[in-house]
Amino acid sequence: EEAVFLRKKITLVRAFSLLIGSMVGSGIFISPKGVLKNSGSVGFSLVVWFACGVLSMFGALCYAELGTRITKSGGHYIYILETLGPLPSFLFLWAEFFAIRPANSAVVSLAFGRYMLEPFFAPCAAPVPAVKLVSLLGYYMVLTLNSWSVTWSARLQTALSVIKLLALALIIVPGMMLLAQGHTENFQDAFNRQSLVLDKLPLAFYAGMFAYSGWFQTSFVREELVRPERNIPLAVIVSVITVIVGYMLTNVSYYTVLGTQDVLASPAVAVSFVQRAFKSLISVVPVLVALSCFGTMNGGIFTFSRTLFVASREGQWPPLFSMIHIRRHTPLPAVMLMFPLVTAMVCIGDIYHLMNFFSFSRWLFIGLATLGLIVHRHRHPELRSPFKVPLFVPVSFTIICLFTVAMSFYSDPVNISIGCTMVLSGFPVYYLIIHRQMSSRCRSLFYYLTHKLQLLLEVVQQEIKTY
Repeated sequence: EEAVFLRKKITLVRAFSLLIGSMVGSGIFISPKGVLKNSGSVGFSLVVWFACGVLSMFGALCYAELGTRITKSGGHYIYILETLGPLPSFLFLWAEFFAIRPANSAVVSLAFGRYMLEPFFAPCAAPVPAVKLVSLLGYYMVLTLNSWSVTWSARLQTALSVIKLLALALIIVPGMMLLAQGHTENFQDAFNRQSLVLDKLPLAFYAGMFAYSGWFQTSFVREELVRPERNIPLAVIVSVITVIVGYMLTNVSYYTVLGTQDVLASPAVAVSFVQRAFKSLISVVPVLVALSCFGTMNGGIFTFSRTLFVASREGQWPPLFSMIHIRRHTPLPAVMLMFPLVTAMVCIGDIYHLMNFFSFSRWLFIGLATLGLIVHRHRHPELRSPFKVPLFVPVSFTIICLFTVAMSFYSDPVNISIGCTMVLSGFPVYYLIIHRQMSSRCRSLFYYLTHKLQLLLEVVQQEIKTY
């Protein structure tokens, strides 16, 4: 009875909530351990946290300009496709689907399960099978919600963003109170060079950038944004500054209460902090942190489904995934596709190995996307973008991303080699399936199966284009 397409339902407030809700998730509650372990000291870890914030702002500004130049949804994928061509964009899609996104979702899901169960088992660690079961239940709940309604997913994200900021405040306030009372003993000899190992710094940056990751989320839903030319830059700048300030204060609070060994020994840093500083909230903060992770899962599913949707529309993914439910107006097939891979990674994965595994591929392609901005400017000097950043911002961000990716081969050769192999495995797939046309018999079978699934899921192609 009405046209089937993705409605423009993401206002400025919802865009801000999407960014805050995606950035402030499991990262600030699990990454301090990874940053400290690989940077070697309290002082250097704080430098890494601030540097990651500045680097995230550079990347966010580049993506804000790309979002005003390229009017399609799809984030990294569509920016690489439009600037560098179909092969690198397909390699990104391949790595994103089989490595980056499921590993990222598994990390956040495992953090959700761990913090959700922590109050029930403290001071002991929660059993691993129970953590994984609760992690999967949380992920399935978010998956169901995103399949059901775009509006309710956006409303949940807004509500959880408020909870995330409250969780940070409950860590920052007691820490700052103790610091004001003179508890500075954990900051003595903060810049101990003897414990600094330069070849581990890329892993420290990966852990820190994982905590900030999410600044690019509005680019995935560009076609669903209200007034994107205005709202993308505004939401990006305000949200990233808010998160940088919040993260720096949170880490100072952690180190005010917990020593270096306490942070390194803790499976859940925020819980250890509350046990030491604010025992009356021992059962509250872990639940708030778990809800924070829940919001990050919601934002990740919400945005990645749009990448698959756009890739299918561009002809680099099966056409079923560019279809929309006829009543719910949600990209149902694209939302459901991640279900088996995330389930597998949650069942077999470990948080810190997963983090290094997907970080290599993610930052390689983010660096290529900002390189694409430089290329796009050179090719289209006549294009007047409503938002433009100085050239040194994309140049410096691209160089740092690619340099960190190269250095990580020395830091963690096993996981990084696995990630590199995953990316390279997309080459034969591209040339056999995308570059070459399928035979008529295979094409007929393929479209027959697509039609049957279309009827089963009650989905149709988008009727009008909104970009």
